[in-house]
Amino acid sequence: MFVLTAKISKPKLIAIGILLLVAIILLVMLASSDKSTPSNAPIGAANDDRVAYLATYGWSVSTTPTESQKVRIPDGTDNRIFARYNDLQISQGFDLSAYAGRDVMRYVYEILNYPEANAPVYATVLVADGKIIGGDVTNSAVDGVIHGFQKPSSVKAEVAPTEQTTVPQESSVPAE
Repeated sequence: MFVLTAKISKPKLIAIGILLLVAIILLVMLASSDKSTPSNAPIGAANDDRVAYLATYGWSVSTTPTESQKVRIPDGTDNRIFARYNDLQISQGFDLSAYAGRDVMRYVYEILNYPEANAPVYATVLVADGKIIGGDVTNSAVDGVIHGFQKPSSVKAEVAPTEQTTVPQESSVPAE
């Protein structure tokens, strides 16, 4: 059997202890920091930010939301409705799966310039940590559809209406 001993002075031992403590604190801070909101996500903390974001797509909306509420992003990966809604989000550069089980803010604005609308049309903007993380445009007409923020002439992915997409009072984020 081989035994190795080392003599370390108290100042060196204290310095090593402090370095280890700092390293542990940094690891804990990094592990607990919220990385689910991408740093390049559009700013959406203020009402003006959200209205300006919708304007980048050519939408003229009411200056104040018709509805704002906290909603929970579904936690189940086997939820077909959520998966379909998230496919729409992915098609426009968002992904709500990183927010599964989290509460986010939902702001609904009436669109004032939707082409050939025969019923109110609403833009929903989802915000987490002051950043826009997703949303949609919902035509509340009986035959209306839900689609991404792009105007209808350039919409890439349309989703057939469901019971949860035709009623703007209900959350646009489908529940489980």
